[in-house]
Amino acid sequence: MKVMAQLAMVMNLDKCIGCHTCSVTCKQAWTNRTGMEYVWFNNVETRPGQGYPRTYQDQEKWRGGWELNKRGRLKLKGGGRLRKLLTIFANPKLPSIRDYYEPWTYDYEKLTSAPLGDQMPVAQPRSLISGEPMKIEWSANWDDNLAGGPELAVQDPVLAKLSRDIKLQFEQTFMFYLPRICEHCLNPSCVASCPSGAMYKRAEDGIVLVDQDACRGWRMCVSGCPYKKVYFNHKTGKAEKCTFCYPRVEVGLPTVCSETCVGRLRYIGLFLYDADAVLAAASVQDPKDLYAAQLDVLLDPHDPSVIRAAELEGISAEWIDAAQRSPVYKLAKEYRVALPLHPEYRTMPMVWYIPPLSPVVDALRETGHDAEESGNLFGAIESLRIPIEYLAELFTAGDTAVVDGVLRRLAAMRSYQRDLNLGRPARPDIPAGVGMTEASISAMYRLLAIAKYDDRYVIPTAYEETGRQLEEIGCSLDYEGGPGMYLTGSKPFGEASGRPVPVAVETFHALRHRQTDDQVAGEETVARRVNLLNWDGQGTPAGLFPPRRDEAGES
Repeated sequence: MKVMAQLAMVMNLDKCIGCHTCSVTCKQAWTNRTGMEYVWFNNVETRPGQGYPRTYQDQEKWRGGWELNKRGRLKLKGGGRLRKLLTIFANPKLPSIRDYYEPWTYDYEKLTSAPLGDQMPVAQPRSLISGEPMKIEWSANWDDNLAGGPELAVQDPVLAKLSRDIKLQFEQTFMFYLPRICEHCLNPSCVASCPSGAMYKRAEDGIVLVDQDACRGWRMCVSGCPYKKVYFNHKTGKAEKCTFCYPRVEVGLPTVCSETCVGRLRYIGLFLYDADAVLAAASVQDPKDLYAAQLDVLLDPHDPSVIRAAELEGISAEWIDAAQRSPVYKLAKEYRVALPLHPEYRTMPMVWYIPPLSPVVDALRETGHDAEESGNLFGAIESLRIPIEYLAELFTAGDTAVVDGVLRRLAAMRSYQRDLNLGRPARPDIPAGVGMTEASISAMYRLLAIAKYDDRYVIPTAYEETGRQLEEIGCSLDYEGGPGMYLTGSKPFGEASGRPVPVAVETFHALRHRQTDDQVAGEETVARRVNLLNWDGQGTPAGLFPPRRDEAGES
């Protein structure tokens, strides 16, 4: 048994309201520069829908992830070394800009410089890539709130797998929001697809990153990722992806998307897993067994034998303690309410989801029934407006029994707590009916409903003994268009705008004050700005609101 640590995330889909705050703040912090206009490390999809890029879940088309060969061994769905060599200069399985979208801005100058006339001037959309006038036909969020309608929803690859017909009229269909980031998989196919070895998985915390110096822009990682969460920067010729905000997590702070989430639906914590068991777990024959196999890889951090093995591998006591307090371990392994996204891709994803239950409660309430009573809830799950088959195709490779069990545990929690909130006697039969105890269902309620900041984010910091080696290291992204450069100029279209602001990429908790300060390093001579990457979400940083008249020195 080889024990390793993995940072992971759980998202409670019951709480997602589709506000896209996570997407905007991630965009502002990580991809708000030239060449990355179309890139969204974090995006929120409406289901059913085609997703971003379009139909990325159709692996018969895009050939991402892993599959088993005739001997039952894992192989890349996109082909091995020979196929990659033959297609290295013309990869046929890459999404085009049409599958993403052509980013645009508006010709705002026309609004201010147009001559006086009888008609209001119009700001024409212009491409951020070419600068030419364009027609807006698609975007990263085109399906938002069923904006695509019945015409586009039928192109959802997950919906096409369902055996029964789904009504897609607006008043009869279903919808929910699905936030997505890189899965930082235990068995990442993007890493295996990279010919230059630039894509790698960090040994200390499992975060998957791209070495910008080693990347040669072959884009095999883009086609190899089944979630299409690796992007190509057309300005620099390098691949880029979600970094799990590693400068923040190294100092114990949550990711930007988690920090700014309005619904507080994200949980970050640590898994201890058996690295020697990953290959066997990803190679099970029946795709429906992949979820259970992935759970078996995750180790009990309270087990003395696991603790001893972790210590032998150099995992510190602080990290073992964080794994024992980890909310993601509790939700995924103890309470069994969090599920991985598309385990059938055999990448063993480490971003998990709690499926939505709210539509059941809303439907019951509209009919005049008690929406929190256990009997009503359990009966309504069988006729859930969101088909259980659809959720199963997303999270359990089609195994509806697992999803049904998750929804019943969530429904039992609601019903059990409802009695307590109304002053009624507790009913032990409710948690017992779903295989839980009163203590465990109460603990699950506290974590899902009223958990505090430190309960939702249990993030160990970087090892202190390596701190001096990490302080003030150079940024490997200091090329033109990179986040560490000084912008030398700007153009109306297709280029970054705004005054240059030096950005320091921090890598160790000895520099935590810079991560929590509202002032960017080197900003003393530049007009003050609020940097979302450096804000810990506590208090009101200076510059967030305009100064009051007395503060500005005015009478």
